[in-house]
Amino acid sequence: MSQSRSFRLSENEMNEILEHHETPFFVVSTEKIAENYNFLRKHLPHAGVYYAMKANPEPAILQTLSALGSCFDVASAGEIAMLAGLGIGGSRMIYANTVKDRRGLAAAQQYGVKRMTFDDESEIAKIAAYVPDAEVLVRIAVHNKRALVDLNTKFGAHPEDAIPLLQKAKAAGLRPVGICFHVGSQSLSTAAYEEALLFVHGLFAEAKAAGLALTDLDIGGGFPVPDSDGLALDVAAMMETIDRQIARLFPETAVYCEPGRFIPGTAANFVASVIGTKDRGGHPWYILDDGIYGAFTGLLFDHWHYPLYTFPSKPGKAIASTLAGPTCDGIDVIAEDYETPRLAIGDHVLATDIGAYTSVSATRFNGFDIAPTYIYEEECAASSGEQELRVAAH
Repeated sequence: MSQSRSFRLSENEMNEILEHHETPFFVVSTEKIAENYNFLRKHLPHAGVYYAMKANPEPAILQTLSALGSCFDVASAGEIAMLAGLGIGGSRMIYANTVKDRRGLAAAQQYGVKRMTFDDESEIAKIAAYVPDAEVLVRIAVHNKRALVDLNTKFGAHPEDAIPLLQKAKAAGLRPVGICFHVGSQSLSTAAYEEALLFVHGLFAEAKAAGLALTDLDIGGGFPVPDSDGLALDVAAMMETIDRQIARLFPETAVYCEPGRFIPGTAANFVASVIGTKDRGGHPWYILDDGIYGAFTGLLFDHWHYPLYTFPSKPGKAIASTLAGPTCDGIDVIAEDYETPRLAIGDHVLATDIGAYTSVSATRFNGFDIAPTYIYEEECAASSGEQELRVAAH
């Protein structure tokens, strides 16, 4: 069984929401969030979940995951404080930014975040000063050419330095508990996980020989979701293969993963409106009320392309067109040679699979507001309530 279909608004559902909200806006399905979480737990049962909230920290997403028992991967004082404000304790967080500032460490101390990662000796004294009884995992670099975003150029110690770093952490009074790695974002290689697990198994043996009893293994995230070209990979089979390797090599170890994109990626839609039309050399251009500085920021920062659907007010033949954002920057282009019937001002465009690394990196460039997020289930409930009132009135 591969991952189930992405959340997508029907045209009627989109129009019902448009009766109450102006574009642009995101719509997130918390039921899809829960479905993705449960899918991960089903096919990777030997790994607990620390959701990397950097992917999308919408409070409804965090609350949904918290109710399901998820833990959380945090990277800053702001993320720690946000979770604490939702009643999520520090024992359910891992401070997985390998370079921590004083604000983040002070927040970890304040809210009881004791589990954290590091990949350089310079972090040890900083951690010990703020959280002297911290449980630390050393992050090692691994290589995976089939990942969309390489995270191992910037992060991860050389594997041969892992045990000496854990020993130095112990000497500083910290509690060295394990090893972590990340194969890269949107990984299409199951072998990358298998090879990393096999290699780390050897490091656990080395640690034991050096007098370190490691108990934890963090395998990072990287689980893929569809983009505009779909996903030619059975994600369930991928996770089950990883899970078998975990069960075989680490039967007595506390193993957990840090999914980011996989949880919200397929759980959000974005609705925009055409605010201007142009004919440039016989080629139609449509200017939308959001662009790459807003909801479509992933085109720049995440190397991502989103499935797009247009809703023309008049039928017609599809022709190659350009969709662009509203800012005064020439690079603010969402799609080129996109096949669509002629659009008019006020027509709508829907993007799917746009739940990860979008609103979190949006800006207010040119003074445009960041698009709000609405919760699909709440919108449906409100719509149903209005329908019931109309029926009762008649």
